[in-house]
Amino acid sequence: SSSSSSSPVKVLPPPLPPAFAVASAASELVVAKPKVLQDPLITRQEALELYEDMVYGRVFEDMCAQMYYRGKMFGFVHLYNGQEAVSTGFIKSLKNYDYVCSTYRDHVHAISKGVPARQVMSELFGKTTGCCRGQGGSMHMFSKEHRLLGGFAFIGEGIPVATGAAFTTKYEREVLKNDKADAVTVAFFGDGTCNNGQFFECLNMAALWKLPIVYVVENNLWAIGMSHYRATSVPEIWKKGPAFGMPGVHVNGMDVLKVREVAREAIARARRGDGPTLVECETYRFRGHSLADPDELRSPDEKARYNARDPIIAFEKYLLENELASEADLKAIQSKMDEIVEDAVEFADSSPLPPRSQLLENVFADPKGFGIGPDGRYRCEDPGFTAGTAQV
Repeated sequence: SSSSSSSPVKVLPPPLPPAFAVASAASELVVAKPKVLQDPLITRQEALELYEDMVYGRVFEDMCAQMYYRGKMFGFVHLYNGQEAVSTGFIKSLKNYDYVCSTYRDHVHAISKGVPARQVMSELFGKTTGCCRGQGGSMHMFSKEHRLLGGFAFIGEGIPVATGAAFTTKYEREVLKNDKADAVTVAFFGDGTCNNGQFFECLNMAALWKLPIVYVVENNLWAIGMSHYRATSVPEIWKKGPAFGMPGVHVNGMDVLKVREVAREAIARARRGDGPTLVECETYRFRGHSLADPDELRSPDEKARYNARDPIIAFEKYLLENELASEADLKAIQSKMDEIVEDAVEFADSSPLPPRSQLLENVFADPKGFGIGPDGRYRCEDPGFTAGTAQV
C-alpha cells in the first residue's frame, strides 16, 4: 500500500531456511474447523501415544494440586496445565539417550522423559523413594538414568547446562572419535528467560560450534506477573535465532501435531550435525504461576480465550474426526492414567522420610570435610554440631 494510505501495513517475517519450509507453514495459528484428512499426518499408534502422554501430564498435575492443598507437598509447586503439547511434541520425538534440561515447571518433562510417576510424586512428597531421594523437591527433578539433567529453580540456569551437554556430544564425536555419539539435547525455558544474559551467550556458543541442541521457548506470555509484551523490546522471540546464525521458528504450542512437526525437523537437523535451532512455542498455562499464586493479574477474557484452545481437547477432536481413535479408546487411556497417578500417590504417601543422616550428603565435596567427621560419622549427629560455627 502507498505511504499515504491510512490502513496499516502488515509486515511479514523474513522467510525461513528451506529445511523449515514445512515447519513455518505449521506454525500459523489455525482457527478454522479442521478438515478430515484422507492421509493423516500420523499413525493411530503414534497418535494414541501422544494423547496418552498429554493426558498423563494433565492428570499428574491435577493430582499435585490436590496433594499440595492437603499439605502433602511444601514450598513452591509450579504446574504445567495447558502446555502439554510442547513437552509431548518434543520429548516424544527424542531417543532414550537424548538429553532434556527443564525449568522449575519440570514434573511433566520428567514423566514424559520416562521417569516413573512413583519417583516424581515421591520427590514432591520429600520421600527417600523420590528420584533425588527427597532432597530436590518440586523444582529439582533429576534422573541420570533417563538423561533428565534437572529442573532449575532460577530462570535460565538450565540453558548453560544443556549447552554443555550438547558440547559433550560434539566432543565425544569429533575429538574422541566416537561415531555413535549422536545425542541431541533439548533445553526448555520460558519467555521471561529470554531477556537474560546466559540465553544470548549460549545461543552464540551453540551456533559458533554447531552444537546438537534445540532451544525450546515455552512462551506462555507471562513471567510470573509480568506480561511478555511489557518486558521485551522485540516480542517475537524466534527472531533472536537468526541473529546468531541459527533458524528461528514460531509454532502454535497448543497443537501437538504442529509442535511435533517442528520438533522432528529441528532434532533431525541437530543429529545430522547442522547445528542448533531456536523454537518459540506460543502456549499458555491454565493455572497461576505457582499454586501459591492467586492468578489475579491475567484478565478473565484472556484466560477464557486460551482455555478454549486446550491442547488435549483439540487433539481429542482431531483423533475422533480422523477416525484414529474411538471414545472408548480415549476413556480407556484416561482411566489408565488415573490409576497410574493414584498408585504414585499411595506409593509416595507410604514411603519413608529421609533420615537426618542424609542431611549433608551431596553438599560437601570432601567426604572428610565439614560434613563428615574424622570418625566417619555425620557431624550433624553431634549434639554440639552448631557450636563454634562462627570460628569455622
